[in-house]
Amino acid sequence: MTAMAPARTEPDLSFLLDHTSHVLRTRMSAALGEIGLTPRMHCVLVHALEEERTQAQLAEIGDMDKTTMVVTVDALEEAGLAERRPSAADRRARIIAVTEEGAKVAKQSQKIVDRVHQDALASLPDGEREALLHALNRLVTGHLEVPVDSPRPARRARQKG
Repeated sequence: MTAMAPARTEPDLSFLLDHTSHVLRTRMSAALGEIGLTPRMHCVLVHALEEERTQAQLAEIGDMDKTTMVVTVDALEEAGLAERRPSAADRRARIIAVTEEGAKVAKQSQKIVDRVHQDALASLPDGEREALLHALNRLVTGHLEVPVDSPRPARRARQKG
C-alpha cells in the first residue's frame, strides 16, 4: 500500500525561484562564453574595477570559495585581463588589478549581462515585470534578506554578479 502525498497548499516557490535562476544562469553562461568569459570572471572584473579589492574580498562578493577564486583569477591573468598586484594601502596585501584590456572586456560583458536580464524581463508584460521586480526586491531586503542558521546548511546557488 502506498501512502498518499500530502496536498500542496501553496505554490512551490522554491522550485519556481530555483528553476528560473538556473535557466537564467545557463543563458548568462552561454552569452558570456561567446566572448570567452564565465559569469565568475565577469563578476571579478566588474567588482575589481569599482575599487581596490583583494582576492578574498572579491571571493566574498562573488560567493566563491578560495579554490574557485584562484582558478578564476588565474584564467583572467592568463587572458591578460587582470593581474595580482601589491595593494597601495597595505603592501602585504595583494589586490586584483584589471588591465586596460580587461576594462574593455568588462564593459562588453556588462552589456551582455544587461541584455540577458533585459531579455528575461522583456518576456513579461510591463505591469508584471514591474510587479516581479518590486516583489523580489521586497523579499531580498525583507523576509528573505538574511539566511538562517541550520544544522544542515542549504547549498547556496552559485554565481552572484
